[in-house]
Amino acid sequence: QVQLVESGGGLVQAGGSLRLSCAASGPTFSRYAMGWFRQAPGKEHEFVAAISWTGDRTLYADSVTGRFTISRVNGKNTVYLQMNSLKPEDTRVYYCAARIWSASRSSDEYGYWGQGTQVTVSS
Repeated sequence: QVQLVESGGGLVQAGGSLRLSCAASGPTFSRYAMGWFRQAPGKEHEFVAAISWTGDRTLYADSVTGRFTISRVNGKNTVYLQMNSLKPEDTRVYYCAARIWSASRSSDEYGYWGQGTQVTVSS
């Protein structure tokens, strides 16, 4: 079992950058693929990015490709989401999630979730 805690959200102007972190507890973090999702009020989780357990495969939503980068440091039990060129439409609550082995775009396939961190981009 793994527990996840996100940090790094906040308020930023359009065009700015933020780096989100997700710290995981548990000795088997390196076996989990990790994903970042975001959610607007009353909406379902929207896929943002995912990374395989080895870190050699990454997936991105079209809306963030070229602006966001997902990475992980297994020795620190941490996954990151570097967000550049932020836009007002990126304003959401961002969640990290974990599943065994392979990365996926589907939120239904992730069994472990953090509590979320708010990202607000002002115009």
